[in-house]
Amino acid sequence: MSIRAIFQAELDRLKQMILDLGRQAQEAVAMAIEALKNQDIDKALKIIEHDIQLNLLEEEINDKAILLIAQQAPVAVDLRRVIVVIKISSDLERIGDLAVNIAKSVIRIGSNQLIKPIEEIPRIAEIANKMVFDSLKAYDDEDVELAKKVAKVDDEVDEAYGRLIQELLELMTQKPDYISQITQLAFVCRYVERVADHSTNISESILYLVKGKRYDLNE
Repeated sequence: MSIRAIFQAELDRLKQMILDLGRQAQEAVAMAIEALKNQDIDKALKIIEHDIQLNLLEEEINDKAILLIAQQAPVAVDLRRVIVVIKISSDLERIGDLAVNIAKSVIRIGSNQLIKPIEEIPRIAEIANKMVFDSLKAYDDEDVELAKKVAKVDDEVDEAYGRLIQELLELMTQKPDYISQITQLAFVCRYVERVADHSTNISESILYLVKGKRYDLNE
């Protein structure tokens, strides 16, 4: 096998590892929101326990990417492909951490009756998680247009986040006995909003990969 073929095989392996990490991160977010809806402490604990697997996979991806740079000294688009692997794996690991943060809020809320039905948060979380899915598809296909579409959805999440926070602040004044729970729900909203932000970061990495320039898609 030629040096070029070896390099390409390693790149393909890294891509598959990224997609696997992304799948696990999406599942963690979905499970965390499900735990919130059902106030399922056991499920929240499982999310926290599983996070070590995501962290180990991210470390393995980074180690392999750095070793590939050291061994092959890639240039131009090949170097960008390896750099993007490192950047995307970092964003996906952070998404996994955000799922853990949601799970911790679920545990802090406990079995106390919720101040209101949890409907809007899961809806926004579903949008944010679809952004993760689409950003990874854009990465797999090197699809710039899909990456741009993902970033545009972030505006919808930001607007919904703002509405939810305003609603929760009003509830704090109306029902001060629920301040602790409302605070945790506000944290969850923020964590979901950050999932969308990391999806946008992944989209920016795809544009850098394909076009060789850095773009700020949050503008």
